[in-house]
Amino acid sequence: MSAVIARSSTSKLVCHTTKESLRLARRALDSRLSIGFVPTMGALHEGHLALVREARAQNDVVFASIFVNPTQFAPNEDLDKYPRTLERDIQSLEEVGVGFDDLPEGRVRPGHFRGVATVVTKLFNLVQPTNAYFGQKDAAQCVLIRRIVDDLDMPVQIVVQETVREVDGLAMSSRNAYLTKDERKAAPVVYQSLCRAKQLMEQRGDCVSSTELIAAVTDFLRSEPLVSQVQYVAVDDKETMLPLDEVSKEQGAIISLACKVGSVRLIDNIIL
Repeated sequence: MSAVIARSSTSKLVCHTTKESLRLARRALDSRLSIGFVPTMGALHEGHLALVREARAQNDVVFASIFVNPTQFAPNEDLDKYPRTLERDIQSLEEVGVGFDDLPEGRVRPGHFRGVATVVTKLFNLVQPTNAYFGQKDAAQCVLIRRIVDDLDMPVQIVVQETVREVDGLAMSSRNAYLTKDERKAAPVVYQSLCRAKQLMEQRGDCVSSTELIAAVTDFLRSEPLVSQVQYVAVDDKETMLPLDEVSKEQGAIISLACKVGSVRLIDNIIL
């Protein structure tokens, strides 16, 4: 385990190699300082760094963590092949003036969201942030984390930032590194399919059934030969992530999907 805390954009990174040293460092901070926290699984990209910059702008001190959570991998995904770019990640964090902590939480083995809840709760207890930053791409996870904070009365403000995308619309993700050249060319179909649902909402006016929206997205995905599997397309309430039968312009919704391009599982969502 290693950890680094940055007090300002020009301060030197300080490494902590145990959870105990991190706790001591956290306790040593002035209680009047605001603490920003950006949890990650490493293999950092511009999406992560955008969260870090936002945290830097809004807080006196910023922590970022790197922990590759096994529960966030599908059964047929190879955890051992997940990109480990620790040195590059530390350099990237240093360039944006942030702290870093890599916590040895161990292999949490329950279901995906239970595992996420366990790890995030432990991280919040260790770092005790004022504000914690997450990307909209993991929408269901953001709803879950907000619920944890509310249920446990944690004094943490959850800040959700818009998904950062490549020029062609593909949501930035560490898993994009798995894509072959041809798969990468095909991958923007994921975002494009979601945009089809948005276009349908705009064309139809008031209400559109979730069945129609899901069909529009699914059909567009399946038009791309390199999409090997559509795992789900869902239309849910923006606040609760409970499924909706229909969507009105006034109410809005979140439409999300998971599919495989080649053998690579990609997720994305947009707000309708």
